Amino acid sequence: MNQTPDSGFAKIQYKFEKIKSNKAFELFVISIIVISALLIGAKTYPLAPSVQQATLIMDYFITVFFLAEISIRFIADPNKKRFFHSFWNCFDSLIVLVSLVPIDNSEMAVIGRLIRVFRVLRMVSIIPELRILLTSLVKALPQLGYVMLLMFIIFYIYAAVGSTLFSSINETLWGDITIALLTLFRVMTFEDWTDVMYETMEVYPLSWLYYLTFIFLSAFAFLNMVIGIVVNVMEQEHQKARADKLAERGETEPTLSDLKAELAQIKALLEKKHHV
Repeated sequence: MNQTPDSGFAKIQYKFEKIKSNKAFELFVISIIVISALLIGAKTYPLAPSVQQATLIMDYFITVFFLAEISIRFIADPNKKRFFHSFWNCFDSLIVLVSLVPIDNSEMAVIGRLIRVFRVLRMVSIIPELRILLTSLVKALPQLGYVMLLMFIIFYIYAAVGSTLFSSINETLWGDITIALLTLFRVMTFEDWTDVMYETMEVYPLSWLYYLTFIFLSAFAFLNMVIGIVVNVMEQEHQKARADKLAERGETEPTLSDLKAELAQIKALLEKKHHV
């Protein structure tokens, strides 16, 4: 019996959906992304003409493969109109399209190589854990902005104090407030900060208080604030991802009241069994 175009397309869509959800296919895509990253790194070394030709062929293969992979994902999607509503689908499509820029043209060679560097970022869109991590960082930015603002205020105050007190000791490190900010960043990252401290302690013996209080505020207090905000947002994203998976399977995440009801039922059954 002849199939109608609709049924034929539905069959192709079903096959592509199975390919898309296949773990082996996902691992193969990740492998190609890793090979692409290694290929980019290899091109930074001087290569023999034969090796350069081989890398060029591999680059064409990777580009064609990415184009085929994004086509499979598009055809397998049951709702084509909403395919590009996803940020990651748009991101992958853009990376694939700009990868089609030829690299054998001398004028476009540099642009083509730079564009291909960003193909490594496709690893983020393929691996769900990396997507959650990046999404958490982006969503945490508004809250982190206030922490960064408070941190800048502390930096500015300490830089003004340091420039006023220590500029006569070392003009290179404390000459003005901008240089003092860079010096404080060095202190915060613990890059030979004791050398800076001992130099000022020769003139101001109690200047160690200046450095220790600054390190406590910047490296410990503010860093823990940043970690706490990111971890909190990441936990929310993990809960959202779990809820989405349950929704796809037609299930709902059990609430506290549901758990209490189940415990009550188990308790009632145990009591009934005990009486019997």
